[in-house]
Order: sequence, then structure tokens, then C-alpha cells
Amino acid sequence: MRVVLSVVGKFHTFELAREMANRDVLSAIFTGYPRFKLRQEHEVQAQLRTFPWLYAPYMALRGRNLLKGRLLKQWDLANCLSFDAYTAWRMPPCDVYVGLSSAALWSGRQAKQRGARFVCDRGSAHIRVQDRILREEHALWDMPYLGVDPRFIEREEAEYAEADCITVPSGFAVQSFIDQGVAPHKLRRLPYGVNLGSFARNGQAAADRFDVLFTGGMSLQKGIPYLLQAYKLLQHPRKSLSFAGSFDPTFIEAMKHRGLWSDDIVLLGHLPWEALSRRMSQSHALVLPSVQEGFGMVLAQALACGCPVIGSQHTGAPDLIEDGKAGYIVPIRSPQAIADRLQGLADDPALQQRLSQEALATVQHIGGWRNYGDQALAIYRELL
Repeated sequence: MRVVLSVVGKFHTFELAREMANRDVLSAIFTGYPRFKLRQEHEVQAQLRTFPWLYAPYMALRGRNLLKGRLLKQWDLANCLSFDAYTAWRMPPCDVYVGLSSAALWSGRQAKQRGARFVCDRGSAHIRVQDRILREEHALWDMPYLGVDPRFIEREEAEYAEADCITVPSGFAVQSFIDQGVAPHKLRRLPYGVNLGSFARNGQAAADRFDVLFTGGMSLQKGIPYLLQAYKLLQHPRKSLSFAGSFDPTFIEAMKHRGLWSDDIVLLGHLPWEALSRRMSQSHALVLPSVQEGFGMVLAQALACGCPVIGSQHTGAPDLIEDGKAGYIVPIRSPQAIADRLQGLADDPALQQRLSQEALATVQHIGGWRNYGDQALAIYRELL
């Protein structure tokens, strides 16, 4: 079997590439990342094909907050179109082509014309469901929302129709496609793994405190207002809420304006994996209350560190844990449910310790990225 992968950025596709390379089936991986930023990807150096000419400046300008609004949308579209065209032009012979959605339409068609199977890899809910939920969320909080570019919606739906198979990481994502009329036989649930070498217990939660952690970008999509509301409801003399990841000062001001921000909140910024693993190990709970997310990899990472998790039904949490074992599953937009679970852990240290031990056992059962590679390869063999 010969497998070709494509991804404009990196995401989980490079984990998949390493697993395919370790099985000696990877023919090529196309990416928009410049080669010098991929020097650590030793297993796939021979198979790397880079097209960084739009993606690298896109990331640099966006990181400096110089790309906004319609200009951001236009650049994003041009980036995906040019990358897709390059992948289609340079694609080597293969049996299976796996392209991350939005930038795999032309390359997927090219692969099929050459007799290969086309797998559309979608890391989130159906794009129309994603857009609807986010539109509703921004309306609820009276915050501006540009919406998903209709050209992206048209392009992704063409990919869904063209693909021989669509892989998604969670049951929530699968159901979103079915609700939009996609045939169930075309869908495959493929949950992401966790790097057990990078994430492992590295410390203990303090006995005289109650520390809550959120990891990821600060946005309405991540359900941050509901976490802030829940934190205000939590009763503990030495409580803390820390945010690890990017944060937007404008968003924080909006939360302050609504009376949701607390002065004791800690902004950690981006943490290297060693520091993040340590912070997860020292936290009493990690909360991921997203209203829309294909699969929250931070949930599995926290479990690997022995940190109980509280995840919404739209984060992939139901694909990782049973409610009440290693953590809890809560409805979206439910600060009271989050607060009740946090209060139960804060009031009962023995319960927190039990869930911590269950978290370690759960993630060992889930396995690392090797299990993900095994499942992916089984899907590709089935297609052939």
C-alpha cells in the first residue's frame, strides 16, 4: 500500500504521517509549513513536500494580528486553493490519498483519476453545523461574527461528495454529518491519540488548594463564558483558574464588561509541552466546555497526566471517558453543570484522587498514536 497525505499546516496529520512511515507505507506528505520548521520531523524527511509560499507569510501576519476580517478570509482561501493545486500537480502514485478538508478537492480528484481512493479527513463537525453553532453562539453573546466563508462551505461539501470516505474524530462529528444528509456508510470515526512520551504524570495537585486549568485558544467556540460563570459559582477558599494558550485582550475586556472575569485568573500563555504536562499534573481538573470542537486533544493529554477532565458533549469527551469515571461529560452552554462537578471534586479530595487514578488507567487503554495509526490503516485497507 502507498499512502499520500496533505495538510496546509500540521495538526494531527504529522502524527499520522509518522505512523504511516513507521509502517513503510508513506509515499509523501504535503504541507504548507516551510521545511526549516520541520527539521525535527526525522521520520518523514524523505517524504516531505513543502509549499510554504502563502502559508508562511499568512501565519506570520496573523500572529502579529495584521490579517483581519475579509482580508484574512481572502488570504486563507488563496492559501488553500494554491496548496491544493500544488498537491494535485506534484502527487506521486499512491493507493490512498488522505487530504485534510478545505484544501483537498482538486488533489482528491486527481488521486481518483489515477485509481487511488480519496479520504477526506475532517477534524471537526460538518462545516455547516460548525458555522451554525458559532453563529448562534456569537448572537447569544452579542459579539460580531463574520461567519464561515461560503466559498469554503461550497468547497468542503464538494470534497465530502467526492471522497470515498470521510474520517472524523468523534461521535459528535459523525452525527453532524448524518444530520446534514451524508450517508453513514461513508463516515469513519477515527479518534486522535496522545503522545504518552510527552504527557505523563509530573507532579501532584496540592492538598490545600483547588486549581482549575483550561488549555487552548480563548474564544466563544471554546465555551469560555460558561467556564467563567462556573468558576464564579465554585466555592473554595484557595481556588484558582489558569489559562494555558493564546488569549485575546479584546475578548478578555468583553468578559470583564459582562462581569465574568475574576481578578485571580492566571494567564500562562503558550507553554512548552514539558511545562504543560507539569501544569496538568498539578491541576485538580481540566475543563473544556467547547460548544463546537471535533476532538479536544487536551482532554487525552490531561488524562495522561492524571488530571480529571470535564468536557462538553461536543468535545469528543464521550469518545474518551464514561461520565463519572476519570471525569465528567456535561451539556454545552451549562455553567451550572460545570460548577456542580467542580464543587464535587473540591469538596471531596478522595473523589478527586479516585478520578485521577482512573484517568491514568483510561489513557493507557486508549493508547498513544500507534493505536490511531492501526485504526487508520485498517480503514484504508477496507477501502481497497
